[in-house]
Amino acid sequence: MKILIIGGNGFIGSHLVDSLLSHGYQVRVFDRSPEKFRAPLPNVEYRLYDFNDFSALTEALEGIDIVFHLLSTTAPSTSNINPASDIEDNLVGTIKLLQIMVQKKITRMIYISSGGTVYGVPQIVPIPESHPLNPICSYGVVKVAIEKYLFMYQQLYGIRSVILRPSNPYGERQGHGGVQGVIGTFLDKLIKNEQIEIWGDGSVVRDFIHVTDLAKLCRIAAEKDVCGVYNTGTGIGYSILDILDVIRNVSGKNCVPTFSLGRKYDVPRSILDISKAKYELKWYPHIDLKQGVARTYDWLVNNS
Repeated sequence: MKILIIGGNGFIGSHLVDSLLSHGYQVRVFDRSPEKFRAPLPNVEYRLYDFNDFSALTEALEGIDIVFHLLSTTAPSTSNINPASDIEDNLVGTIKLLQIMVQKKITRMIYISSGGTVYGVPQIVPIPESHPLNPICSYGVVKVAIEKYLFMYQQLYGIRSVILRPSNPYGERQGHGGVQGVIGTFLDKLIKNEQIEIWGDGSVVRDFIHVTDLAKLCRIAAEKDVCGVYNTGTGIGYSILDILDVIRNVSGKNCVPTFSLGRKYDVPRSILDISKAKYELKWYPHIDLKQGVARTYDWLVNNS
């Protein structure tokens, strides 16, 4: 079976590549640039083009059985700066991708949405997949719109999609520039003896999932004869202050953060109900927070 991973050179994509290769799949990657933290793999076919190069994308889809769509040009913290660009790059680009898939009769997609932004301020915690979708940032709005188009293309053209809504992925090979990924950002600053900054008072609670567990669910979703939406997290919430305590414990270093004004798009508490993925896909997260932070810390120490 031949698989195309759009965004396969990114953080999540690179771990998905590893998971698929270890299970004997043929992998083709479509991305804007090479992987940041390692050389190209000899048994992967790479197509380095922009997502809006639809001629190159059409060629990349030739002979493909399953499409993984992981690419996003924005993050929750940057998407509100230019919502029009977010819509053009991500929503319009995905619709054009779906049109090409219809032409080529490719009927299977796994899409990485967002469990951290599509629900907005939750009415119930843990958050089930049936929760109303009320995002408060452009990133989440666009993710919801893409989900709706996937359902439409399934109804009209038979493209059967699995939508995964991850919580807050972290782990090895994640960028740590501060735009996305509080664990990697904090660890990187700790290693470099730089000041750690916390937005708000540190009481914001999130569900953190190690990227290896997320990549495994991506692969399982492709192997199962299912469609629909699945939350992807651990079902356990940790505050930002909790994360800092785990980092101190893992590193053996003390750090005193500074506190800045909270951000309007940060919901106070977000923990995902993952019972559906456990029951229907027989998937369980295996890497707990302390183990995952330790792995990330060791990787950063050796790659900073």
